Amino acid sequence: MPYPYKRIFLIVMDSVGIGEAEDAEKFGDKGAHTLGHIAEKMNGLHMPNMAKLGLSNIYPIQGIEKAASPLAFYTKMQEASNGKDTMTGHWEIMGLNIKTPFKVFPDGFPDELLTEIEKQSGRKIIGNKPASGTEILDELGEEHMNTGALIVYTSADSVLQIAAHEEIVPIEELYKICKIARELTLDEKYMVGRIIARPFLGEPGSFKRTANRHDYALKPFDRTVMNELKDSQFDCIAIGKISDIYDGEGVTQSLRTVSNMDGMDKLVQTLDIDFTGLSFLNLVDFDALYGHRRDPIGYGQALEEFDARLPEVFDKLREDDLLILTADHGNDPVHPGTDHTREYVPLLIYSPSHKEGKELPLRETFADIGATVAENFGVKLPNFGKSFLNELK
Repeated sequence: MPYPYKRIFLIVMDSVGIGEAEDAEKFGDKGAHTLGHIAEKMNGLHMPNMAKLGLSNIYPIQGIEKAASPLAFYTKMQEASNGKDTMTGHWEIMGLNIKTPFKVFPDGFPDELLTEIEKQSGRKIIGNKPASGTEILDELGEEHMNTGALIVYTSADSVLQIAAHEEIVPIEELYKICKIARELTLDEKYMVGRIIARPFLGEPGSFKRTANRHDYALKPFDRTVMNELKDSQFDCIAIGKISDIYDGEGVTQSLRTVSNMDGMDKLVQTLDIDFTGLSFLNLVDFDALYGHRRDPIGYGQALEEFDARLPEVFDKLREDDLLILTADHGNDPVHPGTDHTREYVPLLIYSPSHKEGKELPLRETFADIGATVAENFGVKLPNFGKSFLNELK
């Protein structure tokens, strides 16, 4: 083979941090430890497959045995960029360094922005606060149906979400309004990462979000390793919200998912495909359903369900495949507030062709993954990151 690994499978376990980062205090996250605190609340996590790879060799996690002979190369990574949000973490993984963080709006969006959206859309706005997408519909869905006002809300991430009933605000109108919001929030004083259209259907008490969600993300400010792969005719399969995070840049195929388990199903499908390049999966439920909602037990159960799916992945990996498991930030469900937490993230690298795993040095940027992928396929290396390809021996 012309490449050390023909296929690279990269799984981002969204928000699965492994302890406070060196600069956690600067972000208000002293003491955060997503995996450690979940394991304590669960009286131990049962994750035998992650144990075999070497998860507790990175840091001892209650219930997860330290492997005498770990299958994977293992270490942890620290984030170099100035931020702890999804886009910052993912963009850094693919070789960028973000100096200006995306803005979050824990107290809602400025009146001047909403007034302009109202003026250009011809519709009033209600809500304007951080909220769960289902709870805000229960609270304001009926008022929206009666008045036609748009439900605007945010989260701990850098997002402006606009919810509307498909029978009150037609889909195309909602998309047009989101494009207006996208243009307005390109202004540096707002710097919102994503505008999300959140259409729903149903009656008060039984509203359901539909599959017509649409994200309007900022494009990465520079070329990523995914751009280099695509332009060099390699496959770059984006699973889950990966395509949205990079606004389609460098993506050759996008597979939508509705849950972590659906994400694992789609990953297993790509393991059956003969391709050359990258299969890149984000498992968002850890973050969206459990981290932000401060539900350590639900989070722990989701981690155990994920672990139970790993044998299917191991069984289908070929000798010249590489599996990389990591995260994009932390979201400690016992930490105060509902925001992400500034943590180290685990890094586990496995191939059936490896005789045994061992510890790698601490990675000083997530971009080391992008640099490794780039070196493997012989494409242009990113400006940030140091490849660990030659250390996988």
